[in-house]
Amino acid sequence: MTSGDIIIVSTTQVRPTRQDAPDARGPAGAALFALAIGGFGIGTTEFATMGLLPQMADEMHVSIPVMGHGITAYALGVVVGAPVIAALAARVPRRGLLLVLMLAFVVGNALTALAPGVWTLVGARFLTGLPHGAYFGIASVVAAGLVPPDRKGRGVGRVMVGLTVANIVGVPFVTLAGQVFGWRASYALVAAIGVVTILAVRRWVPPVAAVPGASIARELGAFRRVHVWIALLTGTVGFGGMFAVYSYVAPTLTDVAGLPTRAVPWVLAVFGLGMTVGALLGGRLADRSALGTLIGSLVAMTAVLALYALTASSPVAAVLLIFAIGLVCQVLGAGLTIRLMEASPDAPALAASSNHSALNLANAIGAWLGGVVIAGGHGYLATAWVGALLSVAGLLFVGGTTLVPRLARGHAAGRA
Repeated sequence: MTSGDIIIVSTTQVRPTRQDAPDARGPAGAALFALAIGGFGIGTTEFATMGLLPQMADEMHVSIPVMGHGITAYALGVVVGAPVIAALAARVPRRGLLLVLMLAFVVGNALTALAPGVWTLVGARFLTGLPHGAYFGIASVVAAGLVPPDRKGRGVGRVMVGLTVANIVGVPFVTLAGQVFGWRASYALVAAIGVVTILAVRRWVPPVAAVPGASIARELGAFRRVHVWIALLTGTVGFGGMFAVYSYVAPTLTDVAGLPTRAVPWVLAVFGLGMTVGALLGGRLADRSALGTLIGSLVAMTAVLALYALTASSPVAAVLLIFAIGLVCQVLGAGLTIRLMEASPDAPALAASSNHSALNLANAIGAWLGGVVIAGGHGYLATAWVGALLSVAGLLFVGGTTLVPRLARGHAAGRA
């Protein structure tokens, strides 16, 4: 393929202008890898901040809670940026948009590394969060179009593997770099990952046109579809259950399971490994049935969190169940992404991007509810019961709004 060839991507097929369009095992594999590098960088910068807070707070001469505003600002940037960028850039060619988004990511991390004060840093984190959801949304649409229609879930899963591997390799590595060379070096390193992504996307991702007839009004039209809102609300509630537990996993491991503090990073790597397996498995399951994957993963999440609440006082059980939580949450994520793209075929970028806004809301809701039960004196394991109840709520919501109408139509048809 030459650099001048244009590919028009939809969520169901790719229509190349020439016979030498990328196939699923050749150039498309390199393109998916390039997109996954970006996911790796984004996942690294999102989660590494948690481990760098003490050093950042010390240098800025503020408390850790004040420094934590940087995490909040990043999440707010994701919530705002995902739908706004996807809608405003509806007509922009997809590869070019990915390059611009990653350039903004590089600039945001570079400004973080150079921030002279805490509020400058908070602003830099907000800027860094803006391209997060839009990048994953656009990359998911491009990935789904580069592979055969019956493999689009696996294509999206390949992109999301970058995010999961970040929790295994990227976060521990940049955290270590921050401890040795200072926290600013960590963000400079993440900015360098963004530069590598730009080069890889430019080299391996083929030029991709926007969806024919795309416009801001058409993209925003996705929010008029009830199934889009159902999927987004299900993601917010369902993932809220996972975050209720994950937000307090470190003290649970040390204070309840009795593991030493030095073991926590390794257990978090186990969580990342589970996420990686889940991303690959979830893509395959979503190719068979996005709705079935969504429902099945919520059932599995409920069961896993209940087991965690009952048995996580055992170190072995805690580690195994943390792996399972990571796996199931990524299967849920794959089902949600494909479900959203199917629910809004004429505005898949906005639908897929908004999924990451929902997940960041889930992060805030889950962490808050978990904190409420801990502050109430119920202990760290009580967060898992909160998570299980949220998963049940998500299951009832998607079941009630999707399956009940189907049963009603079937009953009416039977009576006729």
